[in-house]
Amino acid sequence: MPIHPNARITEAALRAGARAREAGRRLVRHGTDTDDVVVGLALLAAVGTVDDVPYIQTIGLLSCTFGPLAADAPERLPDGAESLLWLADRVAGWGRAHVVEALCRLAHGHSDVRHWLLRRAADGDFLNGYFAGEVARASALDQALTGCPHAEEALAAHLRHLDRLGPSPSRYCIAAMLARNLGEHGDEGSVAPVRRWRTHRDGYLALPDRDDWFETARNAPAADDPEIVRLVETVASDLGLRTLDDPAPSSEG
Repeated sequence: MPIHPNARITEAALRAGARAREAGRRLVRHGTDTDDVVVGLALLAAVGTVDDVPYIQTIGLLSCTFGPLAADAPERLPDGAESLLWLADRVAGWGRAHVVEALCRLAHGHSDVRHWLLRRAADGDFLNGYFAGEVARASALDQALTGCPHAEEALAAHLRHLDRLGPSPSRYCIAAMLARNLGEHGDEGSVAPVRRWRTHRDGYLALPDRDDWFETARNAPAADDPEIVRLVETVASDLGLRTLDDPAPSSEG
């Protein structure tokens, strides 16, 4: 059984109406096989009511299997955002990723959802990378940063943290991309005004320009890290950074 929303199952549930709803409830509550419960959850996702939210939330806690449908079901129901926020605070892994993506779709018009996305969507799991862009757009991250009175302190602290940790391929990418996006020639929609971030941009730009950070970038292809190659090819010229074809720093002096 597909664990993601399925158009054919949805169409069948809509044709059956109340019968599908009753079948969904019985399968979610009493099903003894995973596929049975998935069918029940798919039916409730299509024709369930607010009375079914407790069933959807409870089975959604087993989010590795039931997360996609449990995230999809509340979207069309009243107070669906509140139900998803409850679930988002209690699940992890791929299930959480699906719930966060659903919240992104509901963020417009829900200030509580946007606040949650800004403050709690990124929990440090590597799966955050799958929805980071959606979260940034849905939560209007650029506006939040521009209006934050402590933005400069946060950037300064992050810069000190990167400097203290030292070079690595991922930190090279982070420093270079932040320098690019804080600059006057950054991506469309870069945080402005430029003068507010110039000091921090210069600080981020100085890190990948150091010899030890540059050598880390040069060695990354040998370590099978194509992200470094892609980044240098696309943004090095914009930032004035050395490219991977440039000669290695001299050991003299």
